[in-house]
Amino acid sequence: MSITVDDVKAALAAVVDPNTHKDFVTSKAVKNIQVDGGNVALDIELGYPAKSQVAGIRAAVVDALRKLPGVDNASVNVTSKILSHAVQRGLKVMPNVKNIIAVASGKGGVGKSTTAVNLALALAAEGAAVGLLDADIYGPSQPMMLGVNGRPQSLDGKTMEPLENHGVQVSSIGFLIDPDEPMVWRGPMVTQALQQLLEQTNWKNLDYLVVDMPPGTGDIQLTLSQKVPVTGAVIVTTPQDIALLDARKGLKMFEKVGIPIVGVVENMSTHICSNCGHVEAIFGEGGGQKMCEDFHVDFLGKLPLQLSIREQTDSGTPTVVAEPDGAVAAIYKEIARKVAVKVAEQSKDMSAKFPTIVVKND
Repeated sequence: MSITVDDVKAALAAVVDPNTHKDFVTSKAVKNIQVDGGNVALDIELGYPAKSQVAGIRAAVVDALRKLPGVDNASVNVTSKILSHAVQRGLKVMPNVKNIIAVASGKGGVGKSTTAVNLALALAAEGAAVGLLDADIYGPSQPMMLGVNGRPQSLDGKTMEPLENHGVQVSSIGFLIDPDEPMVWRGPMVTQALQQLLEQTNWKNLDYLVVDMPPGTGDIQLTLSQKVPVTGAVIVTTPQDIALLDARKGLKMFEKVGIPIVGVVENMSTHICSNCGHVEAIFGEGGGQKMCEDFHVDFLGKLPLQLSIREQTDSGTPTVVAEPDGAVAAIYKEIARKVAVKVAEQSKDMSAKFPTIVVKND
């Protein structure tokens, strides 16, 4: 009995991607099916980075193919292809950055910068080319969090090269000023600094640029929504009511300016006692999930209030690189995959597909 391409597709229609929760045929991830007697070869092309998932996905697909009568050998190649996705109306995607993800919060002190740096590192760990823009002009913290010192170089006198550590490109006003120097600037200067950091940094072909936003809904957020092509926003909150109140305002702001909400991360959800292991919800519980239900957005995950997260970030080696196989790093990586999958499900950027139309009067 000879195997056909349709037989292969029928077998793979029963294999569900653990990250998108769709089968590989419906999601059009199956490419280049080749059948030669009892030998079947094909590619699975994911729209998101998933280095840690490749072995499991390949094994599931091979297993399904081998169950087909007549299959002697199954060869499966799993790859990722990350595309640019649509941004706000009237803006164009940056030529060297495929997707910009804003990480924001309604108020300070909820662990937004810690979440942003670990999200960037987790995306990089999963195989993506990632940059991190520190847009918190008044309180730049990413140089310390990523353990990066020095001043950016300019090769042409007009633009600057991003600094890099742990496989992530980074740009911050913190590289350009003294660490103890306060930024006593009015709004217009701050927004201009944000645009310059974004546009005058020579980002090297990024799949994702994670933007660590300042807290609130002020000038920087408005500039970001009007002038920066953002693919989606991640909202960080803690479970207590006052943080959720401000997080809701931040979420509504992004909705008003046409930036899709990728989802909500609940930080400091529970405290685990380092002595006895007792788990306690110090700031309350369920607030982040309730907020997601109210606004019909995705709940991306929750992180514990843990001493090691603070210590690792303060020392310049955030959790994802300090303990890559640890429980907390696994949560960050799961959040990163959810963010990447959500971005991949958005409509693709079609601006590059259209030719430039020139009207001439001859």
